[in-house]
Amino acid sequence: MGISDDDVTFVVKLLREVAAFSLDSGKSYLIEARLSALAHEEGLSDPGRLIHAAKRAPAGPLARRIVEAMLTHETAFFRDLHPFETLRQQIVPELRQLRSTSRRLNILCAACSSGQEPYSIALLLREHFPDLMTWDLRIIAGDLSQAIIDRAKTARFTQLEVSRGLPATMLVKYFRRIGVEWELREDVRRLVQFQTMNLTTTWPYFPQFDVIFMRNVLIYLEEAARRRILARARQALAPEGTLFLGSNEYMSDANEEFERVFIGKTTCFRQRVDLPPPRHTGRIR
Repeated sequence: MGISDDDVTFVVKLLREVAAFSLDSGKSYLIEARLSALAHEEGLSDPGRLIHAAKRAPAGPLARRIVEAMLTHETAFFRDLHPFETLRQQIVPELRQLRSTSRRLNILCAACSSGQEPYSIALLLREHFPDLMTWDLRIIAGDLSQAIIDRAKTARFTQLEVSRGLPATMLVKYFRRIGVEWELREDVRRLVQFQTMNLTTTWPYFPQFDVIFMRNVLIYLEEAARRRILARARQALAPEGTLFLGSNEYMSDANEEFERVFIGKTTCFRQRVDLPPPRHTGRIR
């Protein structure tokens, strides 16, 4: 049973309604490729039968799993490197002085995938700023997919995954081998709090963040959704905070809420001083 035009329309609409994800209706090959494994897990012979089953309950758990399977989960340790160097060399030292009285630091990793990005931040802080381990330090990591969050919580990675971006010195120092996988040390793991998070709906209760990583997700979304998410990010960001987007996401949408700044070799965003500060109530709508 192949994928029909009606099946493609159903998946495209589902992605738009649940995640504001914009998918070209001509990419039936991508739908088939990404749903084949899920169809097998569900005991179905092909993606067409999977979609047919989901149509019976478009708001049900199977439809949700289709959305999660269709989303991109590409990630790596210290991906693109420069944002992490900027964090280490300039942003964290500045925040350490600025927050020296409260001794509190909050960081958000949105669309965190299988955890390499928030764990990279945790490793960076543990390695270069050991004094922060006595602070009230919170790294909150969120993703739409419960399955990917569950995997991230295990902090176990394949040889290929630890070979992508993770320095060998950190692998030896902070990981131990468990069979064919590498497990991150417990003292680093507990720095990160994982939870499901849909950027396109009301965000969970959050403190104000000093740093927000929201990289390589907006580029896949519709323009209206990008604008809403950036407005929420501004509400969630502390007045002196810094927003990191992906290297291909320095889009005009961000200019309505943020001022683009160049720190080291990285383009970042900070709140525009010509706009009234947003009201932060903890619940980001």
